[in-house]
Amino acid sequence: MSIEALPAEIAESPPAARRRSMARMLLGNWSVVIGAAIVVFLALVGALAPMLGTIDPSEINPVFRNKKPGAERMIRTDDGKEVPFVHRFGTDTLGRDVYSRVVYGARVSLIIGVTVAALSVAVGLFIGLIAGYIRWLDGIIMRFMDGLMAIPAILLAMGVVSLSRAGLLAVVIAIVIPEIPRVVRLVRAIVLSIREEPYVEAAITVGTPTPTLLVRHVLPNTLAPLIVQGTFICANAILIEAILSFLGIGIPPETPTWGNIMAEGRSLFRIYPHNIFYPGVFLAFAVLAINMLGDGLRDTLDPRFAKRV
Repeated sequence: MSIEALPAEIAESPPAARRRSMARMLLGNWSVVIGAAIVVFLALVGALAPMLGTIDPSEINPVFRNKKPGAERMIRTDDGKEVPFVHRFGTDTLGRDVYSRVVYGARVSLIIGVTVAALSVAVGLFIGLIAGYIRWLDGIIMRFMDGLMAIPAILLAMGVVSLSRAGLLAVVIAIVIPEIPRVVRLVRAIVLSIREEPYVEAAITVGTPTPTLLVRHVLPNTLAPLIVQGTFICANAILIEAILSFLGIGIPPETPTWGNIMAEGRSLFRIYPHNIFYPGVFLAFAVLAINMLGDGLRDTLDPRFAKRV
């Protein structure tokens, strides 16, 4: 009998069957679908900002400042023509278009979130593998991690930023440092439970080198929890960046982010609430969507949940 004649469940290889099953579970989880859809939408908004009817987010027009949403004026295009332009979200105290600043701000906020998540997971994974597998280093590393976790993340980030020049790199480093201990503790706990497994002890018995052992037998077991943890770190990083920018110690005001847009509009919030409302809505939706995605991935990738479904 040919392979084509066999049922799909039999003809399909086990890895392919697992991938199809995982894809069905992910698509069947509404939290994953909705969260991923919103995240993709925001990413497209940031990537396609110049094509979404925006103007230069740094263009200052004092004559047209603090206009309410829907205000219209004439702007000059590159070919010298004057065309009407509608300020969908109004203008700020310097006459800059809030809609353009919010749309371009999505770029910076999402880049910071993804970069912080990737760096935190990479560094925390490396340190966690060493702490969990090399027993004599475990105590030294974890006491240092406990010391970092004793300091609130926002205060630690503020301290790091204050020691350097404000900018994108400084903000990323400031947010990464307090997130690393959480990844280290997660990876260490997984390694401690895995290193006593029979297949790991068998690999040690036959003389498998430690780097090979960690990469081949230990690392694959950490990927699913790290993916989930990375989504939560991404959401938290976006929120912390907004807090730092709102306090005036994050990204410089000339670079639009949701945090510094709200910071510049807080003094006139009662009179012109649109300066804070629109970036606040985008920030809330971004953090909510990423957290929903993380919750859905956790439920799907959790073996106990898989058994229930």
